[in-house]
Amino acid sequence: MMLDRRDLLAGLAAAPFAGRPLHVDDFRDGLRQWAIEAEKPATVTAQNDVLDIIAPSGLTAWFRPELTGPVAIAYEAKAVSEGGPWDRVSDLNAFWMAREADGGSPLKHPRSGAFADYDTLQTYYVGQGGNANTSTRFRRYVGRAGDRPMLPRHNHAAADEMLTPNRWSAVRLIADGQRIEYWSDGRRLFDLQDPQPYTRGWFALRTTQSHLRVRNFTVSRPA
Repeated sequence: MMLDRRDLLAGLAAAPFAGRPLHVDDFRDGLRQWAIEAEKPATVTAQNDVLDIIAPSGLTAWFRPELTGPVAIAYEAKAVSEGGPWDRVSDLNAFWMAREADGGSPLKHPRSGAFADYDTLQTYYVGQGGNANTSTRFRRYVGRAGDRPMLPRHNHAAADEMLTPNRWSAVRLIADGQRIEYWSDGRRLFDLQDPQPYTRGWFALRTTQSHLRVRNFTVSRPA
């Protein structure tokens, strides 16, 4: 029996790292679940089960629904290298549990897409393969302009934690009370026991000067 694409996505959400699915996007219905903030004109499409992002400068794609923890956010992503002008293999990044310092929605305060504009959020952030695929970093933003705190142990440079061109990678973000984690291909790259966790907020894909593809997006309860 052939399974519908939505059934397949639900199956992904039921994998060992996740429980009941809360949100699914199979990228068949365009960008209705996403809000795009781009520093320069960008090309963002959702078709054939894939979100395709070509970003000549800073770009943030917000998932519109607010998320309330505990949550596990999962998707597959590919850094494209096919000879295009922005096929740079860099910056598979994400904000999660993001909110304004007053607790409000980032979607009600649109930003330019420039990275510094997001300093005033309270959020978790990972930049995988940043700086032309030379760094992978985790930060807990505290809502102050110019302040992006980062623990020394959350600044990685190992080659096996960077992006591999043209290969789908499985990404999973966890916000489960004080337990905050970032997983790549079944390997936990970052973890934080946060005594003052961000327990609700918004998710966004983030990149700059790159070409990314994303598929199989789900939000679930952690297992």
